[in-house]
Amino acid sequence: MSLDDDISFFEQVPTLAVLGKNALRVLAIGAESRSLPSGSVLFYAGELADGGYIVQHGAILLEPGTPLEGKEKIVGPGTLIGELALLTDMVSPATAIAKEPTTVIRISRNLFRKMLEGYPAAAKKLHDVMAERLAEWTSELETVRIAMEKAQPK
Repeated sequence: MSLDDDISFFEQVPTLAVLGKNALRVLAIGAESRSLPSGSVLFYAGELADGGYIVQHGAILLEPGTPLEGKEKIVGPGTLIGELALLTDMVSPATAIAKEPTTVIRISRNLFRKMLEGYPAAAKKLHDVMAERLAEWTSELETVRIAMEKAQPK
């Protein structure tokens, strides 16, 4: 794919779309493409994550490391795996396995942070999007907490 194709592809990824073409150009130039045969492990649950992956072609099975970390799911093209690992140190909560021949694009945390430093407007947009998501999650958790309190016997 050409650089312009990569930028257009990144624009289809919700988290990245807010960054703007110039910031995406930096990511496209520095990102690494990786091909995985079917059954190949991209990373294991419990490993230190130092960036994110975007599924470009194919499908990835995400198997949680523990039952508390959710159910397994299959993700396909345009999915950003490891979004938080682009910003902070963390451990992968799931093992990622190619369900078929798959291509992913890896964006390292270092590259992502340098891009944000160079494009403060993109960093502000990303901050706003993430703050909005956090507010939504907090509201959803409050709804669950209230429902659980009502369900408890007195």
